[in-house]
Amino acid sequence: MRCLGIDLGTRRVGLAYGDELGVATPLPALTQADATAREAALAGVVRARKITDLVLGHPLNMDETVGPKAKEAEAFAAKLRATLGLPVHLVDERLTSHEAEATIPRKDRREVRASGIIDSRAATLILQDFLNERFPLAEEELP
Repeated sequence: MRCLGIDLGTRRVGLAYGDELGVATPLPALTQADATAREAALAGVVRARKITDLVLGHPLNMDETVGPKAKEAEAFAAKLRATLGLPVHLVDERLTSHEAEATIPRKDRREVRASGIIDSRAATLILQDFLNERFPLAEEELP
């Protein structure tokens, strides 16, 4: 199993990689200005890394309802299934971007946000949640 974690954004797409070892690792974010170019780059990453499963953040509302952003993620998941022919797992991503941003000093956040580092850290958190559910022993073995 080779998983690609995805934190979908309107300007950037955060990415992370993980496999049966159970550890998610951030990848460079897709920062192309055009959404079509980002999608083509995403397909390239999938091919290059021989991805078998996509793990997409599902931004539910805090009360667990499905809002506009969650519907966008669901539509994107359907598009990925159709175009890439891979399973897409939706994972609750509430507060992952906030958690990822909290690891960056305040003075550096604007610059770092534009680089996509925060987006890829959020994708890493999303993917790690998925891997922890899939491979619970890997989580217990971590120091």
